[in-house]
Amino acid sequence: MDRVENYINEELKKYKKICFALLDSENFNDVSYVAKKVESLGASAILVGGSSAIDQLDLDKLVLYIKSLVSIPVILFPGNVTGVSPNADAILFTSLLNSEDPYFISGAQALGALLVKKYKIEPLPTGYIIIGENTTAWFVGRAKGIPFEKNKIAVMYSLAAQYLGMRFVYLEAGSGSQKNITSSMVSSVRKYFDGMLIVGGGIKDSDVAKELADAGADILVIGTLLEQDPDWEKKFSNIISAIRA
Repeated sequence: MDRVENYINEELKKYKKICFALLDSENFNDVSYVAKKVESLGASAILVGGSSAIDQLDLDKLVLYIKSLVSIPVILFPGNVTGVSPNADAILFTSLLNSEDPYFISGAQALGALLVKKYKIEPLPTGYIIIGENTTAWFVGRAKGIPFEKNKIAVMYSLAAQYLGMRFVYLEAGSGSQKNITSSMVSSVRKYFDGMLIVGGGIKDSDVAKELADAGADILVIGTLLEQDPDWEKKFSNIISAIRA
């Protein structure tokens, strides 16, 4: 039942720090090339989803297509109940803890829970915490974004996630963010949170990735770089090398 979570733990034992590639079908013209390439460069898993609404049938076709191309896990990263596909290996079962709308804290999760059970998708219980403002995730999720310099607030939410039984915490600056989460915030959260710490948003080069990994991030999520930078292959490869060094 915990095949993907066990796999993630094994990857962390092997490499200490790992990287997930985030693919949003709305933003890629050639998903097949990107999926195969990130696997060959060292991504440990592929996240599929996004903050905006997506057609569930299209999502399922995309998941099946990516799974036919790669051997690493394909994990759902849903922005809403439409982000559940029966053919995924696992799902980041996220609660947006600092949303001002109860729907994104527990409502959408209740609506999607029976589908996760029915399709036998492995849930990865995740406290999702948005840092900063003015990104799609912040807007759609109606989050009360934590200021980038307010480390203690991030620690409070992360500990709340842990005490609620969530084994993952995802600190998210948001897709397309002009700023990345600071290494100081990651370090502060790492001192208190005992589970797997995921950090994403605004990570565009190996120096930033190395800083965040050294500060205590277990998993880095790279998305915007793959969508927008023509030199993404080299930079992604450098990120993998930097966090494993």
